[in-house]
Amino acid sequence: MKAEDRIALWLEEERIAHIRGWDLSHINDRYTEQDDLPWDYRKAILSYLTPEMKVLDIDTGGGEFLLSLGHPMKNLAATEAFPPNVQLCEETLLPLGIDFRAGSGKGPLPFDDASFDMVIDRHGDFNAEEIFRVLKHGGVFITQQVGAENDRELVELLLDPVPPLPFPEQYLSLTKEAFLKAGFSILEAQEAFCPIRFFDVGALVWFARIIEWEFPGFSVESCVDRLFKAQHILEEKGAVEGTVHRFFLVVKKP
Repeated sequence: MKAEDRIALWLEEERIAHIRGWDLSHINDRYTEQDDLPWDYRKAILSYLTPEMKVLDIDTGGGEFLLSLGHPMKNLAATEAFPPNVQLCEETLLPLGIDFRAGSGKGPLPFDDASFDMVIDRHGDFNAEEIFRVLKHGGVFITQQVGAENDRELVELLLDPVPPLPFPEQYLSLTKEAFLKAGFSILEAQEAFCPIRFFDVGALVWFARIIEWEFPGFSVESCVDRLFKAQHILEEKGAVEGTVHRFFLVVKKP
């Protein structure tokens, strides 16, 4: 393929890079990640969950994962702060009877004290003190988080100068300390570094534009030489590979 044709394809991926909720289906067959995590977030939740439990999902995205649990809608609540996802949740979750409220996981949660038996959070913001407040006694918080070092090889491949870590506090050890300080006991805790692989550079372009907090300032025009370097790696090795950083934590309020 001619260089100008390849650039045109990359520019088109850049142009269409947007999502509603947390839907990466545009690149589903063009990349893989999280295939080797030593835990299963969904199974872990289901192992603690019973039908009568009141459950809050913080930073729910579009509510896709929450709905997949098959829990009684009347016992579900969710928060989300990203404006396009807030609108999506209002359109999809509220008509189902789910108690959706706009709000960020970092700040005060818009619910009363001791409202929930379980709080869950996949890749969202959190505030240990607020989670402690809204949980009932004996309630559990279950989270899978993106770690501080996520995708760093890919960032280093595409960006020069390399930006600082966007969330330097995102390590399991620091998160455990925060929850212990808030009054929780630790039930489960794991951390993992696993491969992420892209099988075409256009998928990597789309991904980098979507994950803008990890790839600040990325564009095809400003990074075109580095995209051709990525193309060379792909042709030589069959994939452009990086590393995802994840950790998993289950804590209990006494």
